[in-house]
Amino acid sequence: MAGSSHGHTPAAWTGVIIAFIGFCVSGAFTVMAQPVGFWAGMVIVVLGGVVGVIMRQMGLGQPKTAGQALSTSQH
Repeated sequence: MAGSSHGHTPAAWTGVIIAFIGFCVSGAFTVMAQPVGFWAGMVIVVLGGVVGVIMRQMGLGQPKTAGQALSTSQH
């Protein structure tokens, strides 16, 4: 995977950063024994995935043809 640009897109970075924030929120509320805050963090994690997919559909992700070209050129 070192030769590809897998994940180096605004959609990927944004989705992962939002999900990471959600995990941090959930972790903090787990330590504080607050279930509502934990589940709020889990909602943020899912939101990160949704935002990533929406951004990819808007054209901010890796084009599908780029991934296919890389996989066929390595064989």
